Formats: sequence, C-alpha cells, structure tokens
Amino acid sequence: MIEIERKFLVNSDKFKEEAFKDTRIVQGFLNRDPQRTVRVRLHGDTGVLTVKGASSNRGLSRFEWEKQIEKHEAEALLNYCETGIIDKTRYEVKVNDHIFEVDVFNGDNVGLIIAEIELEHENEAFEKPKWLGQEVTGQIKYYNSQLSKCPFNTWGLNTNK
Repeated sequence: MIEIERKFLVNSDKFKEEAFKDTRIVQGFLNRDPQRTVRVRLHGDTGVLTVKGASSNRGLSRFEWEKQIEKHEAEALLNYCETGIIDKTRYEVKVNDHIFEVDVFNGDNVGLIIAEIELEHENEAFEKPKWLGQEVTGQIKYYNSQLSKCPFNTWGLNTNK
C-alpha cells in the first residue's frame, strides 16, 4: 500500500501518438489535509475512493489505499467535495516495462501536462521518453489536491509559485 512514483512535466504532445489508452477523469477532494488526503474520482465509468498519506521527505513515496465504488456513488460524493474539481484526460503510454500516465488538464488547469510513473522501488531505473520534461517529483504545487485549490491558471497571479 505504499505508492512510489515520480512526476515530470511534458514538453510535447508526441506522447499521444504512443498512447494505448485515454480516459477522462473527474475528481474532487473530500479532505485535502496533506497528512491524509481523501479523493473521489470518476475514471471513465468507474468510481474510485482513495486515501493518501503524507509524502516522504523526497516526495517519492506515500501510503495509498484505493477502493472501487459504483459510478453513482462517486457522482454523489463529488457533490460533497471541497471547492475545485479536477477535470483531465489521462493517456497511458507503455515505455519498455513501464507505463507512464500522462494527464492533460482541462478547466482551470488547462495548459498543464504532467506524466507520472509508478516504480517498484525508489532507485528503479526507467527509460525517459523524449517528450518527458523537467522532473517535479515532491513539488507540492503539482499534486492534484493543490491544483484543486490553487489551479495552474492562477500561478501567474500568485507570487508563491
């Protein structure tokens, strides 16, 4: 139940040509406390409830628990979420033995594209595709919970970028 992942900005849309799947995701947060984030997500036609713990010092790992729920349950729970619903399209791209999940954000976060890769251990090697840009692992402003309350389109107005 420990998630180990690295996050990167994406420097081109070439990943779309390599994607084997794309899914719309709508998610909200019932709780955005960094010690125990609780998220509800519509992932296509599937509902998912997720609890995440605090990130490690380097931001590479944290506790994660997920439970699939019915679509209608997720839709109902979205009505009780804190302000700031995230809407994005997730592209899945296989690169050798790994799958990158590339999120193209819509709404207040339009223009932001983030790629994530889940690893078995923190020092696991993986191939970096050409469209992968700057690493942002551990930078809290790129967490979905933060994007829901301080969206990408406000960063130019916020001096605490």
